[in-house]
Amino acid sequence: MTTAIYGVGAMGGAILDGLTAHGDGEVLAVARTPERATELRERYADRPAVEVVDASTAAARADVHLVVVKPYAVADLLAQVRDSLRPGSVVVSLALGVSLADLAAALPDGVAAVRGMPNTPARVGQGMTVLSPAADVTDEQLQLVRDVLAPTGATLVLPETQQGAATALSGSAPAYFYLVVEAMVDAGVAQGLTRADALALAGQAARGAGAMLVETGEEAALLRAQVTSPGGSTAAALARLEAHGVRHALADAVSACADRAG
Repeated sequence: MTTAIYGVGAMGGAILDGLTAHGDGEVLAVARTPERATELRERYADRPAVEVVDASTAAARADVHLVVVKPYAVADLLAQVRDSLRPGSVVVSLALGVSLADLAAALPDGVAAVRGMPNTPARVGQGMTVLSPAADVTDEQLQLVRDVLAPTGATLVLPETQQGAATALSGSAPAYFYLVVEAMVDAGVAQGLTRADALALAGQAARGAGAMLVETGEEAALLRAQVTSPGGSTAAALARLEAHGVRHALADAVSACADRAG
């Protein structure tokens, strides 16, 4: 299995790290500039599965193509590699706002298209990639894409019409949690903790709460209630958050993100 990654910035780098740290098979990394290519060769010199190549070479050799360039650069990239793509290969666009219709117009017959939205925890194998396959993508091709991305975390298949909501709840969501932890750390420092200790406490709380949600499958409201004793300190904290409109602020943020991403 050979996977090509076009665009090794923050998101592409996270996927490349996830694939090469936990996965099998060859990964072809395509950089935008010669300077970036040299940097990648040096960075991944100890990972023999990674080969830095040009776009046309990657297009001719790969089975799955992960397009992680900026949205405005997708059309030019696909025009560059179109004639080198092999029939039966799969192109997965992970660029925000690039639709299946855009991909269909840019790809040759026989090349399958999948629209996806990843997030940066892919770097540590804890990401989520939401996939929307074109109508002609076979079950086998979709499973191939899911297998390729498995080392980066979980995948979820949704209709393309729900990609905007998925971006708001997954693609952009790590930033929300980082903001919350950042605020908690600042508050902990104000309470007398060192910044390192405050980060260790808040970070582990976030990690543990996330694991509880995923591994138990229980509703967030139920898990919250299990931590909240009547009249206790947690209840006081939650009441203050509700008074500050945190629930409404999050709903408004998700709406704004979905509107922009859709």
